[in-house]
Amino acid sequence: MTRYLRECSVVFRRQLRMNLRNPAWVLIGILQPVLYLLLFGPLLKPLVGSFGVGTDNAYTFLVPGLLVQLGMFGAFFAGFSLIAEWREGVIEAERVTPAARSALLVGRLWRDVLQLFVQAMILVGLGYAVGMRGSVGGVVLGVLITLLVGGACAAASNALALVSKSEDVMAPVVNIVMMPVLLLSGILLPMTIGAAWLQTVSDFMPFRYVVDAVRDGFAGDVASSAVAWGTLWAVALFALAMWWGASVFRRENA
Repeated sequence: MTRYLRECSVVFRRQLRMNLRNPAWVLIGILQPVLYLLLFGPLLKPLVGSFGVGTDNAYTFLVPGLLVQLGMFGAFFAGFSLIAEWREGVIEAERVTPAARSALLVGRLWRDVLQLFVQAMILVGLGYAVGMRGSVGGVVLGVLITLLVGGACAAASNALALVSKSEDVMAPVVNIVMMPVLLLSGILLPMTIGAAWLQTVSDFMPFRYVVDAVRDGFAGDVASSAVAWGTLWAVALFALAMWWGASVFRRENA
């Protein structure tokens, strides 16, 4: 186990150095949710009371959704850097080392989760600055759930990158997946205000339960059934994505 953690740490440090050479990507990744927070948040103020979501504070409703959006969208693009590394021969060089193949994935995930954590702290801090009200315990729980989802999306993105080995293939796939997720997960608006058929379709969207869980956590209702279901889905998605990612890395390096 000590050797495995050391192998993960070597990969993580290399990936972190790459990020620190170009920290602008951390800010670029958070730019979209911050714009939603500053420009879309004021539009929700006169409407959020009619949503029936357990809070009349627009930012307490909006920030959890943006947090999950940040975890999903930012992490789903993690694989693009892996394609560049594969093209430059970095993956091939790592293949000849005795490191466990799953460590090549886990070390990268540490970098992705750390980056997501920094971005999440910035978003939550801005949320409090513009008027969000959220319990500290609930916010911590919401961030932890988001990190699980972000780790799942990053693992899936890395696996997809190694399978496709092409930005031209990966970009349309990511866009096709993310558009219905954004629309059907209630990230910006609750699904309860949609048509009945739309609500039925969204019931099959796991990320909807994650969004509901983070919202309940921010509202202080950490013992709700929504939190339980959202946490369960986050853990299940993380486990499934890790299994897929590790399988792809092992096949790639066989």
